[in-house]
Amino acid sequence: MSAAPLVGYSSSGSEDESEDGRQTRPEDGSHRRGQSPLPRQRFPVPDSVLNMFPGTEEVPEDDSTKHGGRVRTFPHERGNWATHVYVPYEAKEEFLDLLDVLLPHAQTYVPRLVRMEAFHLSLSQSVVLRHHWILPFVQALKARMASFQRTFIGLEVTSGHAQFLDLVSEVDRVMEEFDLTTFYQDPSFHLSLAWCVGDARLQLEGQCLQELQAIVDGFEDAEVLLRVHIEQVRCKSGNKFFSMPLK
Repeated sequence: MSAAPLVGYSSSGSEDESEDGRQTRPEDGSHRRGQSPLPRQRFPVPDSVLNMFPGTEEVPEDDSTKHGGRVRTFPHERGNWATHVYVPYEAKEEFLDLLDVLLPHAQTYVPRLVRMEAFHLSLSQSVVLRHHWILPFVQALKARMASFQRTFIGLEVTSGHAQFLDLVSEVDRVMEEFDLTTFYQDPSFHLSLAWCVGDARLQLEGQCLQELQAIVDGFEDAEVLLRVHIEQVRCKSGNKFFSMPLK
């Protein structure tokens, strides 16, 4: 297998209320029959108290500056959990050494490139699950993954591509069961090394990618270190992680 090719590509009250809006209470016998009750004066509620109980639920502010300028694919909504199915990649020291050479070179073309904090290969798009769907969704995934064997793949996937398509096919079936978006047609599986805000494909394509590919091809044991032993599939839903071991 040749060293992996590099690519650039573009996550109500209990009291009754009268018609005029005033609350009415049953007679309590505190005044004599035939006498009018003493008028009750209603005092305004201080603003300091009203502000303690806002009338509408506050939605968490989506501050993109807290996560590198990235913006949510879909707005935050209580009870919705962003969900993603993927294969994790545990980077070894040799892989990180290669990345330490690749990233500075790529940054000469696109200075705003940022190294990925973790590495994976996606098997699904990011979708939204209601909270009560999470466990049934994961159980359906586990049932689909139970028959798959472990394998080795290269990155960008030049071997093992057919096995990845089989995995995606099973994940897509689960997506369809929950009426969610399936994966891309004719997908190209890859491991993301770095990211940036905005579309930088024009700067990366052509000469930059050729130079980066030459670095990979000339790196010692590149063919071996860019192989991944696939042992499990993971599902991340909100802040919950689920693992599905392969045979």
